[in-house]
Amino acid sequence: MNTFEEELALVFKHFPELSPLQKKQFAQLQDLYLFWNERINLISRKDIEHLYLHHILHSLSIAKVISFLPNAEILDIGTGGGFPGIPLAILFPETQFHLNDSIQKKIKVVEEIKDALQLKNVSTIHNRSEKIKHKYDFIVSRAVTNFPDFYNLCQGKFKSKHLHSLPNGILYLKGGELVDLQKEMGKYYEDAFIFNIYDFFPYSYFETKRIIHYAIIK
Repeated sequence: MNTFEEELALVFKHFPELSPLQKKQFAQLQDLYLFWNERINLISRKDIEHLYLHHILHSLSIAKVISFLPNAEILDIGTGGGFPGIPLAILFPETQFHLNDSIQKKIKVVEEIKDALQLKNVSTIHNRSEKIKHKYDFIVSRAVTNFPDFYNLCQGKFKSKHLHSLPNGILYLKGGELVDLQKEMGKYYEDAFIFNIYDFFPYSYFETKRIIHYAIIK
């Protein structure tokens, strides 16, 4: 079984450009999530042992398909304990991340963690996602619902000006077999780009984990 230190080393291996501050912030996540997970069930007790592989590196896979620009605005819908938003905010300190959840106690934990890490580029939104009216460059999430329903939640929330290497749109972390994903997505599948996370992180956990990019073209 990998230790926290061994899995943290994988984060450093796959992102060798991290600054000393970023390395310190990633290292701090272990104690912060262990502390808060004892009080609020953010991550299953069994899964917390693999915090860095299953949650932090998984979140950071998005950075293997896009590099967010300074001052870009990213909305994380259904962030839960702060995934993928918190790891991405550490990696892109000049990008603005807005972490949303409808459960107040989870938003409270996210606020405590971002304050402990002094992440000035993170804000929180305690509200139902369909009530958010602001517009963003991208919306990220870790499979909070099936893709068609998530697509509907995202309607009207995108900026029309595209500045990144990928067009503005959804970046959705989703697990499962490709045939099941195709069935779930239905008509959306043909227009989506599907990235296999295993191509970036060749560990068994990621064999059926994918990033869905669905562009919103205006």
